[in-house]
Amino acid sequence: MNYFSSNFKLGILGGGQLGKMMLYDTRKFDIYTCVLDPSPDAPSRLACDEFYVGDLLDYQTVVDFGKNVDVLTIEIENVNVDALETLEKQGVKVFPSSKTLRTIQNKSTQKLFYRDHNIPTADFSRFAYTSEIDEAVDNGGLNYPFVWKSARFGYDGTGVKVVRSISDLTDLPNVECITEKLIPFKNELAVIVARNEKGELKTYPVVEMEFHPEANQVEYVICPARIPDDIAKKAEAVALKTAAAFKHVGLLAVEMFQTENDEILVNEVAPRPHNSGHYSIEASYTSQFEQQIRCILGLPLGNTESKVAGVMVNLVGAEGYTGDVIYKNIDTILAMDGVTPHIYGKKQTRPFRKMGHVTIVNKDLEQARRIAQEVKESIEVISTINNNDTNSKCNN
Repeated sequence: MNYFSSNFKLGILGGGQLGKMMLYDTRKFDIYTCVLDPSPDAPSRLACDEFYVGDLLDYQTVVDFGKNVDVLTIEIENVNVDALETLEKQGVKVFPSSKTLRTIQNKSTQKLFYRDHNIPTADFSRFAYTSEIDEAVDNGGLNYPFVWKSARFGYDGTGVKVVRSISDLTDLPNVECITEKLIPFKNELAVIVARNEKGELKTYPVVEMEFHPEANQVEYVICPARIPDDIAKKAEAVALKTAAAFKHVGLLAVEMFQTENDEILVNEVAPRPHNSGHYSIEASYTSQFEQQIRCILGLPLGNTESKVAGVMVNLVGAEGYTGDVIYKNIDTILAMDGVTPHIYGKKQTRPFRKMGHVTIVNKDLEQARRIAQEVKESIEVISTINNNDTNSKCNN
């Protein structure tokens, strides 16, 4: 099939920043694109050929959108899987498949999948409701500390909490959930695996992720990870085993823990471009977004090697600010060598909302990390309204 400058249509469910960055490459290749998102102000709205507003979890909305495209992909997991299954039966190519997405959407079924396929992961327990956890603790079947995770709809630190005592359970939603043994670890790592329909596989280098201690969000992504070669090879092998088990077409980001004993345990996966691969736009021969397009269209896979060391800094809304966004001191970071900001196009900021990212490239990884720290300390994502000031005035 001719995908370029033709009548071919690629559909994307979700119009957020991942969709927007994917559209950089569809525009480069002149691939016709259609995007569905619930927000009329979604970042992707200006970069696609056709933009539709609709509920991604509504069966009929997704079916009606998908039946008018040739290939359908996602930039967010929370979509109606029954609709994807219907579209597959109607002949629409859907990547990731409805089967894969159904497994990954629910953390409980995802963890069972790892157990069934002998993929190393932390010990876990499943609960229909959070309220059942008290009884498990009382009966000695569950010991503090552990990690509580909502089975569905968790993202960017939402739906995850470390539970150290009974009081930590008080404000958690009473939903289907899992608990995991709290694993002492040295590093949080990730590997992105690319696979096309022909079964061709490539992996991006292992990256190291540093998390914000309060928001439980990735703060820095460092490529290559600062780990021994044997640990990197072990992480890559686990990621490839995971991708092979899913028989996934597209990108699969595999997040892992390197334990204190140098075991590699899979935390979770994402069947799409991922925050851990944003550095690749500037630092790699083939960005993760171009690679996703190559995978789902059955094109030859691109070179996943890095041209230079890369560090990514997430730009998130500063605490205390909600409202029209202002990027303070962005001119300061633009004056730094090897620094490229990406602004996602979200007009409203709020605490810890992902608003953009900055990539720092340098021949010296440690120098790139030092510049990343300087970037983080320089730029602020704020608004004209400081909630703390407002609260102070109210209290006075």
